[in-house]
Amino acid sequence: MTCAIFYASKSGYAKEVANKISFALDEIRVFDIGVTGSEYISDYKHIIFGIPTWDHGQMQKDWQKIWDDFKHIDFKGKTVAIFGLGDQKKYPDEFADAMRYVYDDLTKSGATIVGFTSTQGYQFNQSKAVVDDKFVGLVIDEQNQPELTNTRIKNWTDEIKADILHATS
Repeated sequence: MTCAIFYASKSGYAKEVANKISFALDEIRVFDIGVTGSEYISDYKHIIFGIPTWDHGQMQKDWQKIWDDFKHIDFKGKTVAIFGLGDQKKYPDEFADAMRYVYDDLTKSGATIVGFTSTQGYQFNQSKAVVDDKFVGLVIDEQNQPELTNTRIKNWTDEIKADILHATS
């Protein structure tokens, strides 16, 4: 297999989203980095990372635990998509910020990033996850817009499917 999802989840929302994305992409492998750490990431050529933002723009704790290892992975020749979770009402000034840390590291390491999404339909003041007026990946707000999650996942997976799955068969 050449495609997998790696996520971390404390509340269970990121796990749910990862599983929905997996199902939409023909049930690709899903890894909880809280269990596996960064061990299997290098084994995959096409990767989706799920990173929830906690408190005031921080990475979820399991991401923090693997961050030193993650920063040393070579992503040259890999295609990567990112999804993130955030709360646009409670944290409008740090909405989905943690995605940016992953994005920046992937960019420095030579990854090809796919799956940028529009900021339309969200209400927040600022986000580090916005580059050139788009989010660096799919953003889900299960706290305030759970009714939009399935549609957002479908639209995003339809968009990235060719890039993320093209070499899995």
